[in-house]
Amino acid sequence: MSPTPPARRLRLGLPRRVFSQVLLMQVAIAAGVAVLATGLFLAPLSRQLDHEAMRRALAIAQTTAQDPQIAEGVRNTPPTRNGPVQREAERIRHATHAEYIVVLDQNWVRWSHPVPSQIGKVVSTSPADALAGKEVMEIDKGTLGRSARGKVPLYDADHRIIGAVSVGIAYDSVRARLISAIPGLFAYAGGALAVGALAAWLISRRVQRQTRDLAFSDISALLAEREAMLHGIREGVVALDRAGRIRLLNDEARRLLGIGDEAVGLTPDEGLGPGRTTDVLAGRVTGTDLLTVRGQRVLVANRMPTDDGGAVATLRDRTELEQLGRELDSTRGLIDALRAQDHEHANRMHTLLGLLELEMYEDAVEFVGEVVGDHRVTAEQVTEKIRDPLLAALLVGKATVAAERGVALWVSERTRLPDRLIDPRGLVTVVGNLVDNALDAVAGTVHARVEVELRAEGRTVVLRVRDTGPGIPEDQRELVFTEGWSTKKPPAHGKRGIGLSLVRRLAERQGGSATVSAADGGGAEFSIVLPEALAEPGPAPAAVDVSPQTPLAEEAR
Repeated sequence: MSPTPPARRLRLGLPRRVFSQVLLMQVAIAAGVAVLATGLFLAPLSRQLDHEAMRRALAIAQTTAQDPQIAEGVRNTPPTRNGPVQREAERIRHATHAEYIVVLDQNWVRWSHPVPSQIGKVVSTSPADALAGKEVMEIDKGTLGRSARGKVPLYDADHRIIGAVSVGIAYDSVRARLISAIPGLFAYAGGALAVGALAAWLISRRVQRQTRDLAFSDISALLAEREAMLHGIREGVVALDRAGRIRLLNDEARRLLGIGDEAVGLTPDEGLGPGRTTDVLAGRVTGTDLLTVRGQRVLVANRMPTDDGGAVATLRDRTELEQLGRELDSTRGLIDALRAQDHEHANRMHTLLGLLELEMYEDAVEFVGEVVGDHRVTAEQVTEKIRDPLLAALLVGKATVAAERGVALWVSERTRLPDRLIDPRGLVTVVGNLVDNALDAVAGTVHARVEVELRAEGRTVVLRVRDTGPGIPEDQRELVFTEGWSTKKPPAHGKRGIGLSLVRRLAERQGGSATVSAADGGGAEFSIVLPEALAEPGPAPAAVDVSPQTPLAEEAR
């Protein structure tokens, strides 16, 4: 006969399915526990039965020794088969079902014995302890075999020891009681094993449903793949349990949120502190692609509940995208400014061409001088008050955009800002956001005007932007700094509601503040205080003449 092909040979070992393995292991554990419990119960039961047999033998010996006929017979009669001691001892033996009752004198001679031929002979085991006045319990082997024994001294009427009484109970009767108890114990053990097997089956079924009948190797592979995937993707993943506690953070989530493993086991409120990010992770703010700011990062968060009552939140870093979006807005503003300048330049060129065709050369020269002077005055007014080139360029550009939109952009006569800014780009972001919001607020209104005030107080920079728009209701003045809140139509590159939130965060990062109030004469006034925003001053600069406050947007026309 040909051997069985290797592929068809039976494989011995544990089954692969989790259900089968768990059931097999739990049944084996239940069987082991039942056997162990039975063994542990039998061992003390055997000792208990031995002790009870010895106590019973001792009690019979004590009762026999207190019988006055026994002591009187030992003192006054010889040891014979039909003597009073033998008759009384046998009566007691039959009444108590003892194996034997032996009465002996101080010479170790038997006065009674179940085998009459042994009467008058010396006992085989030493009765010295009993003859010395001690009571003895033991299991020993004598002429009648192994037995549980009790030995007591025999006293006469004057309480003198005249002999001893030894009572034995056959050890086989003790063993028989132990063996007779084993079937009952096995019945209980079998019942316990059956209950354990049923519980094991129910638990295994539950495990089967929860593991979807996968093998342990499959589960291990899935866990390894999950760890590699979670820590390899470039999105932050935060898992929460049904109690709302953080139970998992991947590397990207730790980086984006600025927290470590100490946050695991805590709620988002405990691990992150109050804020919109916490509200999104906790599920108090719902929706898709929710924008939130954590530190200096703009995040997009999505939260999805899981079947076990928990949730999984994903976080994407949109900081760079938001920066690109703001740069796009700035570029569009610059394009609008260039378009406005191109439109004004075309009008002026047409005017100049008309003057030349009419041969009004002197008027043409004067017109060109006025145009060049207007632009020079506009730039000079800004640069005299604001010495930082980035901020000066920003306001000159915003003035052109404001003029195109029919808004007068003013730089307050109180504006004085030296060229000692520690973070000029941050202040550019703040000023640009506030001016853009103000221009949007006053667009389409009569006598629209926006005023910018920038001044240094020691090393602190104070910024105020006022407009003549409809203003902000008092109950919404804190809400405007909330992430995602906006009254404007979203731009093409994303959602609104980030600018003012970033303004406040930039101010608070330097220990400052950002507030809004009602402006004099109507409209809104945003006040930003930035402590330690200026470097230590150098030598005092030469005094600069301050020109009167002039609307830049009008000069830019």
